[in-house]
Amino acid sequence: MAVSHTTREPRPGEVYGESYYYISRDEFARLIGADAFIEHAEFNGNLYGTSKQTVLDQAAKGSIVVLDIEMEGVKQLKSTMSTQGNVNYRFIFVRPPNFATLESRLRGRGTEDETSVQRRLTQARNEITCSETPGVHDKIIVNNDLDAAYKELDDFVFRKAERGGKDA
Repeated sequence: MAVSHTTREPRPGEVYGESYYYISRDEFARLIGADAFIEHAEFNGNLYGTSKQTVLDQAAKGSIVVLDIEMEGVKQLKSTMSTQGNVNYRFIFVRPPNFATLESRLRGRGTEDETSVQRRLTQARNEITCSETPGVHDKIIVNNDLDAAYKELDDFVFRKAERGGKDA
């Protein structure tokens, strides 16, 4: 998984360079100006982005690079796919089984205040609506059961790669 950059503060247990690269807004703006990101977006008052170097470093190791990005990032990648050379993007949307479950999960983490929970729920509604547009994603996985959702993701990403990108 590629480690993204963010301007938000670390949550308890998160580690610099493993969870995110935590940087200032000024540094983030400098990286945008230097065209250092393959995608970036603002969410909940914080900036998030995936650096080109992170992706290149992972690809050079022969890794399949997995990005956890917002819809804005998906739109940016889709708009630049033709200029990315021989990159095989696959877009997967992992959605909750319903909004009540999503809200329960968000509140259960204990990392969000009420305002943040409401922003995240609003964003989730927007992202789910967008995900229902034909052609936006190659696959939609409903996270009803974590183990089953992970297996479905693993099968689609890694097993498909083992078959040379071909469906079984």
